[in-house]
Formats: sequence, C-alpha cells, structure tokens
Amino acid sequence: MTQPNVQSSLSRGAIADDELLKDFPGFKNNYSTVNGVTLHWVEGGEGMPLICLPGWPQTWYSYRPIALELAKAYRVFIVDIRGMGSSEKPASGYDKKTMADDILALVQELGFDKVHIMGHDIGGMVAMSFAFNYPAFTEKLIVLDGSHPGEGMLHMPLIPAAGSFGAKMDGNMPYAWWMGFNQVKGLPEQLLEGRFQFLLDWLFSYVMIDDRKMSAFERAVYAAAYNDADSIRASNGWYQSFGQDIEDAKSYQQLKMPVLGVGSYISYNYMKMGLPALADNLKLVEIADSGHYLYEEQTEKVLEAVISFLAD
Repeated sequence: MTQPNVQSSLSRGAIADDELLKDFPGFKNNYSTVNGVTLHWVEGGEGMPLICLPGWPQTWYSYRPIALELAKAYRVFIVDIRGMGSSEKPASGYDKKTMADDILALVQELGFDKVHIMGHDIGGMVAMSFAFNYPAFTEKLIVLDGSHPGEGMLHMPLIPAAGSFGAKMDGNMPYAWWMGFNQVKGLPEQLLEGRFQFLLDWLFSYVMIDDRKMSAFERAVYAAAYNDADSIRASNGWYQSFGQDIEDAKSYQQLKMPVLGVGSYISYNYMKMGLPALADNLKLVEIADSGHYLYEEQTEKVLEAVISFLAD
C-alpha cells in the first residue's frame, strides 16, 4: 500500500518509521485509511494473523523486543492505534469501541475473517473492546498489564495512601496520578510540549523495576513521538474517553474465546480479581519480576507465555 501524506500526524523531530524499521528485518511499513482514519502499521512473518496494539506513551516500536520471534510462527501486524505515532490524530473517536472499529475495518481490508489480537496498556483496552464487540473475528485474545475500563476506575485514589508513593510504584496500592492529569483538556499540551522527555523518564523509572532496560534510543523514539501538542492532545483522548468506555462495558457479554492475561507486579492482582468475570476461558500469568513495560524488562517470559498460549 502506498504511503499517504501523514506529515500532519508526525511529531516534530519524530524518528521516521522507515528508519526504525531497520530494527525489524523482514517487516514493511503500510498505511491504510479505514473507518475514516489513516492508520500506520507494520507487517512481517507468515501464518495466522496476530494483531499487536501498543500502549502509552509508546508506539508500534515497543514490539521490537518480541516481534521477530513472534513472526517466526505468525503473520504479525503492529498497529499505531488512532492518535499514536504516524497514525492520524483526529479530534474525536478515542473511545475504545470506535478504536476497535478501526481495527475491525483494517482486519477486513486485509481480508481476514479471524485473527489473534494482543495489546499492552491502552492497546490492551482496545484489544478487549475488539473481542467484546467482534467475537466472531477473534480467535484468541491476549492482554498485558491492563484490561478494558470498568467502574473500578472510578474508585482510584486522588491522594496516595500514606507511605505508598515512593520512587517505585507500590504494587499493593498503586498511585497512577497521570490517569487524572490526562483527563484535563488543554493544560497538558501547554506544560509538556517540547518537554515530554521529563514525564517519560520519570514514568519509566516509577513503573519499571529496572528502567535501565528501556534504552536511551527507545526513550528518544517515544519522547519525540509525544513531544508536540497535537500528539499529547490525541493520546490524552484515550484517557478522556474512559467514561464512555465504562458505559459501553455495561452491555458487553462475557468473552468465550481463549483469553490470556499477563500481569506485572503492579497489575497482576487486579487482573486476577477482574478478568475472571469478563472471560469464561481464561489463563493468567504473573511476571512478578517485571514492572509495567514487560516487553523490555522480561522479554523471554513474555514470549514464553504468549507463544505457548497461541500454540495450545
């Protein structure tokens, strides 16, 4: 597919996808306009299609640690979701049902009637929405460190519990202040434009056990991708749509396809409490020696969990 004019969707100073693709031998860049939005995606490998969705504040490049191994057995598609990276950043459509519609339209354009789908963080929310809304298209679902927004979010603390807010996130009483900060319209762009590196470095340090596993180059890729007002505004839209996501979830039926939930020390206990009510055929894996960014911190354990689940 030919590349459209996506310059308006690129952050100033962002590293070109073609340059980043050199770390993905055998993969190629693609762009598709589906469901009224232009999405950037990369593809490599052969076999059953596996749709991979990244989270905040990363891009398709976050699958670098695991993509080549997955591509040995699957046809891997890594998608910059609506508002991310080189994908279009429209004014609206950041509820997870609309974003799932984006992915369905892409799947249909590619000619598939059944796919595996996996997602991390925000990408996991979109992957779950896809499975809820389009179970006939979903062979297996994998979510890592997160799940679809639910009413439990409404009880997240505004103020951290005494002694729980230190240099590293407390897995028993996690304090994710950015969930509220990203709800604010207009102000984050003013504060963070040209300074996103500061938030990014702090976040990686806070939610990773060993943030040295997030390289300086990776940090530069993601900081550049989110360093302009338009990219900050669009990514915050994923958070500002949680209210609609929670309402949508009230009508969803329990998932019947095989579901794998992979959690870090931060999220596993919450996934263990929440996912069994949402998925009838569920496998849970805890990676307790990893923080939120599992692909980078515990690559081999992620691959072991994902590959064995897909092959079963």
